[in-house]
Amino acid sequence: VKFNNCAGNKGVRYETNSLDFKVRADGTLYAAHHLQVPSKQLILVVTAWDPQTLGRWEAMVRFLVAEKSQHNGHKPKGRKALPGELVQQQSDTLLPWRQHQSANGLRRQKRDWVIPPINVPENSRGPFPQQLVRIRSDKDKEIHIRYSITGVGADQPPMEVFNIDPVSGRMYVTRPMDREERASYHLRAHAVDMNGNKVENPIDLYIYVIDMNDNRPEFINQVYNGSVDEGSKPGTYVMTVTANDADDGTTANGMVRYRIVTQTPQSPSQNMFTINSETGDIVTVAAGLDREKVQQYIVIVQATDMEGNLNYGLSNTATAIITVTDVNDNPPEFTTSTVSIHTAAGCAGLPVCTSPPFLMGQAGSRSWGGMGLPTTTCTHSHSSFSQPKGPREKIQHFAAIIPAVDYEMNRAFMLTVMVSNQAPLASGIQMSFQSTAGVTISVTDVNEAPYFPTNHKLIRLEEGVPTGTVLTTFSAVDPDRFMQQAVRYSKLSDPANWLNINATNGQITTAAVLDRESDYIKNNVYEATFLAADNGIPPASGTGTLQIYLIDINDNAPELLPKEAQICEKPNLNVINITAADADIDPNVGPFVFELPSVPSAVRKNWTITRLNGDYAQLSLRIMYLEAGVYDVPIIVTDSGNPPLYNTSVIKVKVCPCDENGDCTTIGAVAAAGLGTGAIIAILICIIILLTMVLLFVVWMKRREKERHTKQLLIDPEDDVRDNILKYDEEGGGEEDQDYDLSQLQQPETMDHVLNKTPGVRRVDERPIGAEPQYPIRPVIPHPGDIGDFINEGLRAADNDPTAPPYDSLLVFDYEGSGSTAGSVSSLNSSSSGDQDYDYLNDWGPRFKKLADMYGGGEED
Repeated sequence: VKFNNCAGNKGVRYETNSLDFKVRADGTLYAAHHLQVPSKQLILVVTAWDPQTLGRWEAMVRFLVAEKSQHNGHKPKGRKALPGELVQQQSDTLLPWRQHQSANGLRRQKRDWVIPPINVPENSRGPFPQQLVRIRSDKDKEIHIRYSITGVGADQPPMEVFNIDPVSGRMYVTRPMDREERASYHLRAHAVDMNGNKVENPIDLYIYVIDMNDNRPEFINQVYNGSVDEGSKPGTYVMTVTANDADDGTTANGMVRYRIVTQTPQSPSQNMFTINSETGDIVTVAAGLDREKVQQYIVIVQATDMEGNLNYGLSNTATAIITVTDVNDNPPEFTTSTVSIHTAAGCAGLPVCTSPPFLMGQAGSRSWGGMGLPTTTCTHSHSSFSQPKGPREKIQHFAAIIPAVDYEMNRAFMLTVMVSNQAPLASGIQMSFQSTAGVTISVTDVNEAPYFPTNHKLIRLEEGVPTGTVLTTFSAVDPDRFMQQAVRYSKLSDPANWLNINATNGQITTAAVLDRESDYIKNNVYEATFLAADNGIPPASGTGTLQIYLIDINDNAPELLPKEAQICEKPNLNVINITAADADIDPNVGPFVFELPSVPSAVRKNWTITRLNGDYAQLSLRIMYLEAGVYDVPIIVTDSGNPPLYNTSVIKVKVCPCDENGDCTTIGAVAAAGLGTGAIIAILICIIILLTMVLLFVVWMKRREKERHTKQLLIDPEDDVRDNILKYDEEGGGEEDQDYDLSQLQQPETMDHVLNKTPGVRRVDERPIGAEPQYPIRPVIPHPGDIGDFINEGLRAADNDPTAPPYDSLLVFDYEGSGSTAGSVSSLNSSSSGDQDYDYLNDWGPRFKKLADMYGGGEED
């Protein structure tokens, strides 16, 4: 083939649309390998293209194939099979290069094979690398050969999708393939010796990715809107819905089929529409479309690949909204020629009558056009309209087509009203398309409600503004210009109670901090409704809606999910996938930064975290083994706000032994759920310390009790000075306290004054005063003749008295007396004669034991 581009053929390249033929730089067309052509002619397309200008030109080449000689169809008997007749030596070994010696030993011209395409299924689960094919040259028996591959997917981006073992020639794919990303790869295989010299010519390798059904059909729109005239015949086209599938459209994986799932409402028939399963065209299938009965149909359409197979195909749905449009099949008609109406001022363009004077079709349609009537009703005080007669489709209110009604300017109107349709009546209806009537309108003055000129009013501000911030002034206008009325404002709806309004001027201020992340916010907008009321008779009011668009600020720290996870105690393929979530919106969310804290150091020692993308990360073990148990792993996640916020989330990770599949075993799960050895030892140590403290406390209490009893019972009587120390309740007033009764120091004749003593401050060792019937009162002791008898009598009385003080050998007297009537007590003095026996002092108690030891021991003592 020859090509001339008028500027010379320098740099022009050729290519064909067939893998069986190639074109050299000089235009020579040749067969790339041995061919068996089944037909008598062959048509090719040869393309010439200029790499500099990117221009392309095509030409068609037709081959006439001659009949093959008969002897060429049989292999000579006894001849050795040529390598060109074998494509594979083994199931996974290719010989891309022909052998160089013929059967008779003569040297032949070297000709390369064309390797059949290699098919690789997409989304393969591996394991990777996965062997595809082995490439081998027949010269590897003579010299050492090194193999390599080049091209897109090998040494060109995407890099290292395929690699080859340079010694064995085994070619591998290193990761799963995605046909939707790239459907085919063209590589070249090279064979060189150990010195890098070319041994064989490069061979083309074509790798095709086999499509898998991994993509659902996607509708271009989720909601389709269409319309059809009422009364349309079956088969009328309505609309077309379209779904695309990213899978191979030449296979069942990408062949989409449509069907209608539901129709709402199912009136007058549940199958009013049908859909072409291949094109998605929706047409009517039944008669009876009536806009006055059903104005709109909602049809759910399902698209399924695998040629509509619901068992194997992937599906998706979309909504088709079909509106039944009105046709002019009802002419307007007045039911009376004259009408008198009373209407209120301010009702310009509004209905002045609730009785229907005429018929019409759908408001706003061409069949109803020419009226331009609003739909708001204004109550009238009188009307002479009567109900229309005959079958009718829809009754609308009559309205006065007049300018603004102002009571101060016009109190009455005389109108001639004509009603007609802009569109002609539907075919087959022979009626007049217009009607006239006279209307008298009397205007009465009424109190009109205040209204907000801007409703809805939208303002924008950042969230988090402080309480008391003035947002805007939302004021209303009272149309009653000639009435002296005051307008007061109040809140009608404030879901979050965030706003305050000034009752006089309508100024809006914040009552709390506005939070965009609140549940009361919808699409970043907070709505509040306010009421404006006048003081007319009767009062009238109007409402206005204030919309606050809140601009996001970075006021929410990110959180991590999940809170609990499970991992094997030895590192393997299973990891913990972590997701970061932030209540804020872009740009105050991702990409997030995941990191482990430096304290405690065991966290970074045992764990490592790898970020997958802006929202996801993976947590895995760093060490080769971690004891089974439950570990709290803190992870710091930081968002991309300005300034950024961070949060430390603790993930409870259950580390357990796993089986060969990487799943946690039942025994391992139980062991992981329990306490580890370290935790058990720590608990035991705490229990031992607690028991030791309790034991020491008990010993200390017993020792203290013993010391108290010992101190009480073993006190030395000589050291006990309570016999000589008296406690007085009153010390006196000094020199001024000269008036005192010395009779109180005299020896009493009886003990009545002691028993009748008034309550007051008493000595701690004094016997309680008062009657105690359950115990006999100690008898009054008479004046003793001898001090020894006196002491013995007091001792016996104290021993028999349960109310006596704990020191039973000591009695306390309030009065010491002026002298003893017993005379001298010299009999108690020490005597050297030894004729006095003091051993009886041992019977007086422990406090007299010292005296007995001192005087009753005899000469040797």
